[in-house]
Amino acid sequence: MPEDATEPDPSGARPAPDPPQARPGGVTDTFAAGLLRCMVETPSPSYHEAALARSLVDAMGQLGFAAYVDQVGNVVGEIGRGDGPVVLLIGHLDTVPGGPVVRAEDGRLYGRGAVDAKGPLAAMVCAAASADFGGRIVVVGAVEEEIASRGSREIRRRLPRPDAVVVGEPSGWSTITLGYKGKLDLRYRVSVPATHPSNPVAKASELAVRCWTTLLELLGPDSGNGSFDRPGATLISLRADQVEAEAELSVRTPPGYDVDGLLRELTRRTPDGELTVVNRVAACRADHRNPVVRALSAGIRAQRARPALKVKTGTSDMNVLAEQWDVPMATYGPGDSSLDHSDDEHIVLADYLRGIAVLRHALRELDVPASPPAANRVNGFRLAPSGA
Repeated sequence: MPEDATEPDPSGARPAPDPPQARPGGVTDTFAAGLLRCMVETPSPSYHEAALARSLVDAMGQLGFAAYVDQVGNVVGEIGRGDGPVVLLIGHLDTVPGGPVVRAEDGRLYGRGAVDAKGPLAAMVCAAASADFGGRIVVVGAVEEEIASRGSREIRRRLPRPDAVVVGEPSGWSTITLGYKGKLDLRYRVSVPATHPSNPVAKASELAVRCWTTLLELLGPDSGNGSFDRPGATLISLRADQVEAEAELSVRTPPGYDVDGLLRELTRRTPDGELTVVNRVAACRADHRNPVVRALSAGIRAQRARPALKVKTGTSDMNVLAEQWDVPMATYGPGDSSLDHSDDEHIVLADYLRGIAVLRHALRELDVPASPPAANRVNGFRLAPSGA
């Protein structure tokens, strides 16, 4: 949403609180905690991110960023003007509605977005503002990731390809996410003439259910949302009577899955209605040896922890960016992803601060020397020693 657009406040909450005050580079633990709380206290469900965007631009400006809100509502902040690499740190502003009352308790911050994904985004802002980095860092707070990644699609379209990307989603402060399943969102609509319930012809409600069961048959008996390597389907919604019906279906797909073949066969088997692709994004999986993963791993080790790697069965902005940008990439952020969208969503503040330290260290690792030996470079970055 453009910066000057108006929007209704869906929560009826008070205006966004003022961001904490800071000078450029002055990222203390107190400032970092205050920034996150300010962000969590500012409601930003999908399509209603403008108040948070304006507040975050103010905070980033105090830290030395050149920051603005772009034409779709993304916050874009740039810091550094050196000759080193350009690193993009991108999280998302929007949340699902609801959530617990915002409060700090027993070293935890509760509130919608504390984990998904204001914690990771705030950590990126603080790390970029305080990192010893010779290139340029672009930090983006994207809109509508929870819907269809509209914000990241705009960033992919408008910004030059960076040298490296870190996507801000909760992985746990000592864990790096390498990949996500793809997503195929479908809508099936059907209408038939009215008839008596006892008439043996298929009713609209029956045809919609048949579309769902046909999808499950095509995916196979081993399908399910619990595995990264197998497709899984969800019946999002079903509105139906005897005359008209509409079903929203979502399929999570593993890398290499034949989505076009699935669509052809499902369309062939459901000829009575109209099947529409609402959203489609491919699965992605980063190489665990790429420079971004190595840099994040080094940052985790610097905090005296052993880095872990994982893949997720959901989908994120990483899928959208990886479709067109063949650059070193990974997803990282403090927070327990099992709390995403929950009524108990909270982040451990000590883990949030560790996440900032990890990102700051990783940026230093990605800062390329002026003329490293060619044999030690991959995609413009130096390779860390194999034991790093």
